[in-house]
Amino acid sequence: MNLVVKLIREFKDRDTRQQLKGYRDQVELIRKRNLEAWDDQRLQEESLRLKEEAKSGKPLDELLVDAYALVCEVAKRKLGLQPYDVQIMAAIALHERFLIEQHTGEGKTLSAVMPAYLNALTGQGVHVLTFNDYLANRDAEWMGPIYRFLGLSVNSVQAGMSLHEKKEAYAKDITYVTAKEAGFDYLRDTIALNEADMVHRPFHYVIVDEADSLLLDEARVPLVISGESGVSVSDDIRYAEVARQLEQMEHYEFDEFQRNVYLNEAGAAKVESLLGCGNLYDSHNSHVLTSVNCALHVETLLKKDVDYIVRDGEIELIDEYTGRVAENRYLPDGLQAALVAKEGLKWTAGGKILGTITIQHFISLYPEICGMTATAQASAMEFEHIYALRVVPIPPNQPNIRIDHPHRIYTHKEAKLKALVQEISSVHATGRPILIGTSSVEESDKLAEALANANVHCHALNAKNDAKEAEIIAKAGEIGAVTVSTNMAGRGVDIRLGGGNPEQAEVVAKLGGLYVIGTYVNESVRIDNQLRGRSGRQGDPGASIFFISLEDELMLQFGIHKLVRAPRQDNALEESVLRSKIDHIQRVIMGQNFDIHQELNGYSDMVEDQRRILYAERLRILKGEQPMSPSEQRVRLFYIDEFWAEHLAYVSYLRESIHLESIASRNPIDEFHVQITQVYEQIPAKINKESTDMLKRLGGSNDPAEWEKLGLKSPTSTRTYIINDQYSQNRRSSWTGTTVFAFWGRKILRWALWPVYRLSKY
Repeated sequence: MNLVVKLIREFKDRDTRQQLKGYRDQVELIRKRNLEAWDDQRLQEESLRLKEEAKSGKPLDELLVDAYALVCEVAKRKLGLQPYDVQIMAAIALHERFLIEQHTGEGKTLSAVMPAYLNALTGQGVHVLTFNDYLANRDAEWMGPIYRFLGLSVNSVQAGMSLHEKKEAYAKDITYVTAKEAGFDYLRDTIALNEADMVHRPFHYVIVDEADSLLLDEARVPLVISGESGVSVSDDIRYAEVARQLEQMEHYEFDEFQRNVYLNEAGAAKVESLLGCGNLYDSHNSHVLTSVNCALHVETLLKKDVDYIVRDGEIELIDEYTGRVAENRYLPDGLQAALVAKEGLKWTAGGKILGTITIQHFISLYPEICGMTATAQASAMEFEHIYALRVVPIPPNQPNIRIDHPHRIYTHKEAKLKALVQEISSVHATGRPILIGTSSVEESDKLAEALANANVHCHALNAKNDAKEAEIIAKAGEIGAVTVSTNMAGRGVDIRLGGGNPEQAEVVAKLGGLYVIGTYVNESVRIDNQLRGRSGRQGDPGASIFFISLEDELMLQFGIHKLVRAPRQDNALEESVLRSKIDHIQRVIMGQNFDIHQELNGYSDMVEDQRRILYAERLRILKGEQPMSPSEQRVRLFYIDEFWAEHLAYVSYLRESIHLESIASRNPIDEFHVQITQVYEQIPAKINKESTDMLKRLGGSNDPAEWEKLGLKSPTSTRTYIINDQYSQNRRSSWTGTTVFAFWGRKILRWALWPVYRLSKY
């Protein structure tokens, strides 16, 4: 098997070498165009010629050499940036719809300008999806002079813009925008009752920055638009109190990955006794069972200051990939209500969901997709399978000379913390800058406090990403800087030695460059590499190391702590088998998560297919492509929205209960598909019936005031937010073999003892 894998890898490597050789040949042609002697007017006339040819239908591939040569010359004149050969190679791969892996500090932002310019020549619009508003605004302003000089318009979309401002921004030739905001705007478009209220043009070509974060880590995050929210009185406090009275092992157990929790026999009996609800597994108790499970989940698996924080009387979730507060993000209603109850806070209901789409499904709406990131190779299989995106590794401009030290493994957390403080203190004393990646807000605060006690001042980054944070990161390479960050994903800022000061940079280089320390290992080696990649940019010296404790979550989940028989000690363990075991586990988890991702897509893909069919019909009506009166148009749009929202509510209910309903006979996904298909197929008839009845009531009136009287209007207000999908978060179904046994064992026992059970009631 290893031989087969080796042969496949060799074939792929050979293909990549051939591909890169082809790119180098094209770079030579671009360099030979040499436009230095041209004046500004001639350059602009050349851009106008290219635009006319693109609009007349000439293939963009045939314009690439001229277009890229033009961008290279203008970048030099307007920004003082001379693209490296490898940046041009990356730009060619992006135009060819590949996902490029380009190391940190290699200049992805400039690489993206060339394909963005080329693909915008047709006038159809190009989107560059970024990780946050700050980066969208920064990149649009930074690269804007190149586009504008060449006769193209550019803008960024920011959260909070008016409808008119957004419409103008999306009408530009190139638009920089976050994936979330573009997705929210699309959802708003899907409930617009007038074409003039839509902000998006038809999608064309997209460049996804930080592609691994957006296309994988955030891919299954559902974006939601809902109607006006209201305060609901919830009895979830009662379920929270029940959950607190349950004891691990006696009443509930975890699965092997410690990601899901389920009641055992004694636990179900205890709950029945506390709630007086009878058989918890009877169909009429499905809501009670779901609520108890949610309460138990948040009580045992969600930790304060790790998974969420409480600030100003509100729950704020922490993004598991960035370690920062996830703005405008909620758990699904049942879990969010349970979490609010756990903390004794007031629960505000989310309102009726009017539309939802995952980031993965939103990005797949673009006919032409490409992307760029510093860490893609480790997840190449996922990119190809989910998005049909092949990864192309772009060689660095300068060889990477960073030293990646072996992991240091300690028996317990206290020993790891002590060693971390000692290591940081001794390195800091030399003046060498240090960047530390931690797993959570709680850990970063704890480390910052320990460093302060050791007289080491540090900057702790664990809030939302903004301009101030980016400024701190940019200075993380200065002499004596110590920066503690929850995660570097999506930071989008280059760390230059000496903070960009040449004299300081020389001193820092002699000290060994930026020293990166990870305080834990992630499930994905790709995310570890994101942290490592902050050091050693552009051939700079640098080093990275990870400190691990056998009490870290990953070590406990997979029983690595059981492999070591050494007593608790302060010194690092020297067993190399542990390091190889950790590497193996990371590979296994990535494979498992890929399979889980595929399984979860089985739920959302069909709902998305249904949405697209219904939305295509809605769009034809909205744009007047079907002959009907204004009143009929308004009525049909209203009922399409009404019954789709009703369908989404049913889908949400089914997702929470499908395992309970189908565990007996068939695959939960198959059962889910059958049930939502049956319900979806009834929607057209419902729309026709209600529309006919309403049109009779209207009597053919085309007066908008009459429509308003009869309730044919948009929601008085809407809000958009992100759901931390429990199925994405937990990844693995709670219905393990043990659960199934417990479930059916209980049923069988009840049936067998039914006469005795009935007598006990009297």
